[in-house]
Amino acid sequence: MSASVLCAGLLIRGYLVSRSRLLLWSSLGFVGLALNNVVLVVDRLLVPEVSLALFRTIPAALGVAILLFGCIWDAD
Repeated sequence: MSASVLCAGLLIRGYLVSRSRLLLWSSLGFVGLALNNVVLVVDRLLVPEVSLALFRTIPAALGVAILLFGCIWDAD
């Protein structure tokens, strides 16, 4: 299991308990990074003859953008 999948799960669990908005943004960001890792495994192990580099980049970029947006939006 990837570290980003574990972090996303723990952040989601923490958000459901405390309803902190920063945990929401962090969990959504890590979900994007976890999707990036899942697509990487599919790309390298299941279909090595096809490059899924673009499909790997999109969830990672969205995850980082969501995390950045949440940090800026909730800055006090």
